[in-house]
Amino acid sequence: MAQASPSDMPTSAEGTPFASERDAVIWRQDELKDLERLLRQLRFDLVNNRDARGAEPRLEELQQKATQAHFLPAFIEGTHGRGSDARPEIWQEWEDFSAGFVDLEEKVADLVEAAQQEDYRAATRAFSDVSLSCRSCHRAYRYN
Repeated sequence: MAQASPSDMPTSAEGTPFASERDAVIWRQDELKDLERLLRQLRFDLVNNRDARGAEPRLEELQQKATQAHFLPAFIEGTHGRGSDARPEIWQEWEDFSAGFVDLEEKVADLVEAAQQEDYRAATRAFSDVSLSCRSCHRAYRYN
């Protein structure tokens, strides 16, 4: 998966699925919270219960949502500040920011592969890698 270039950075809501910049901020905040809930459930499925088959629908959802294609359109340039947890560095460091999603996609693929093989030790390691990928981006680009 190639990372986004600065020319791929949305500069307005026009050309995105969002009616306004505010809609994009609300959507991305809700989607990121949903992703956190999904990861908590997957941890329970894979680490605690060792139930890869039961986790399949959530793994598919994770693969669809934890991607550049899903999230980057919602990071419209300038949608930081009041009402947003985003730091302005997202747009100043767009290539690095988008590379974080490439890293996340790779980590999620490793998690899915381990789960499909019902290798719970590898799934636990991969799950930790997914969590670290999320955390590193949050530290750099999100106000707490």
